[in-house]
Amino acid sequence: MTRLAIAVLGACALALAQAPAALALIQLDRGISGVRIGNTRAQVKAALRQPDQVARRLERLRRFVQYSYAGGIVVVFQGEERVSSVVTTGLGDRTSNGIGVGSPEADVKAHIPGVKCETLGSARSCHTGRLVSGRKVTDSASPPARSPACSSAR
Repeated sequence: MTRLAIAVLGACALALAQAPAALALIQLDRGISGVRIGNTRAQVKAALRQPDQVARRLERLRRFVQYSYAGGIVVVFQGEERVSSVVTTGLGDRTSNGIGVGSPEADVKAHIPGVKCETLGSARSCHTGRLVSGRKVTDSASPPARSPACSSAR
């Protein structure tokens, strides 16, 4: 094999290895980076790989499992079985029209149909849908002293 052929194959392999990051996507009221609300743990691992950290906790007599990934993605399984929330603080995940962590509120309002922006306590929140239990919502929150995060939750 010639050096040129080896270089081309190496470049193709590198491009394929980086493809998932390039396809990272926030889908409003559905999920982030291939993780969907309602996915099983196996489906999340198929979409994102093994998590970098796994935490288990008990809150108000409910069990939760949390997967954390490099790049700022956190997936929460309420009842340990199905995805109830997926959050990103990473800059790589964007909607199809370019909105994501760090987007100015004016851009969020201009590019996300039906978004509502309001102050909740000491944080600023721009969200789709109603913030009530059991509803799918995409929220871009800016808590004090933290970078904005985008999340989808049920």
